[in-house]
Amino acid sequence: MPSSNARGYAKGRARRREILLAALHAFAEQGFRATSMREIAEMVGLSQAGLLHHFSSKEELLEEVLRLRDEEQTAFNERFGQERGLDAVRYLIDLVDLNARQVGLVRLYTVLAGESVSPGHPAQEYFLDRYATVRERVATRLRNARDGGEIRADADLDAAAAAILAVMDGLQIQWLLDPKTVDLRRVFGEFLETYLRGLAT
Repeated sequence: MPSSNARGYAKGRARRREILLAALHAFAEQGFRATSMREIAEMVGLSQAGLLHHFSSKEELLEEVLRLRDEEQTAFNERFGQERGLDAVRYLIDLVDLNARQVGLVRLYTVLAGESVSPGHPAQEYFLDRYATVRERVATRLRNARDGGEIRADADLDAAAAAILAVMDGLQIQWLLDPKTVDLRRVFGEFLETYLRGLAT
């Protein structure tokens, strides 16, 4: 039988996750700056003081929400390192497919990324680092494909990585606005295959 300490710890973790999911929803719907700690507290039936017992500030809550978002893609990031050649880049099609099933997380990422271009936004460093990391990951896979003879030697692969990610994010915005019109996986998949053929010629 679990000890009272173990039960208390599990209950605390469950409560923190409930708060994180409420914050994720609020940030995705309203943005970081337009959301107050009081609103998040009310969403989970806590006083603001009760919420501050779990998270000392809205900035800390944002940091944990972003970490939760990243955890959702851990398995895909691991798979990225297992594929070879252009298949390691085509993995992005599956990532887009995953995103299409996680509307709330995609909306959160899109809203916060847009807000983060403002000076002093608490998520700015996160998005600068994340974009740099993902661009380098894609560029590395493209370089491996070039070394394997699948991409021409003179291709600017850093620019290619940035362009691929720009299209992916741009399509996700269009899809969030009009999901009935934009078939996210199909459109991105067709773009990526066409783009990769261009790199091979």
